[in-house]
Amino acid sequence: QGQLVESGGGLVQAGGSLRLSCAASGGTFSWYPMAWFRQAPGKEREFVATITWSGGSTDYADSVKGRFTISRDNAKNTMYLQMNSLKPEDTAVYYCARKTRAFSGTDRGVSEYDYWGQGTQVTVSS
Repeated sequence: QGQLVESGGGLVQAGGSLRLSCAASGGTFSWYPMAWFRQAPGKEREFVATITWSGGSTDYADSVKGRFTISRDNAKNTMYLQMNSLKPEDTAVYYCARKTRAFSGTDRGVSEYDYWGQGTQVTVSS
């Protein structure tokens, strides 16, 4: 069984930056689109960004476009989320996920992903 482990979360002031990592093990994650989602207290899990298996195509939620950058290094089985110009409304638990179908396109739907990490907390103070 594959496993995803997020890291890099923490407490940062508004306007600051963080870089999240998602390390994959135990499966062929390089064949699959990957994504970042987030969930704030009392809210549903929401899409943040996604990247194709090759890294050639990405998609972002409007709320993070221009501030966040998703990338992956398949040789290291690792995906990243560079978060700049952070805002208090970015505060949430951030999850990485692997899409169900290999070599498919990007997708924003939670139900399209079958492997999830345990999440990492990001807190942005005002």
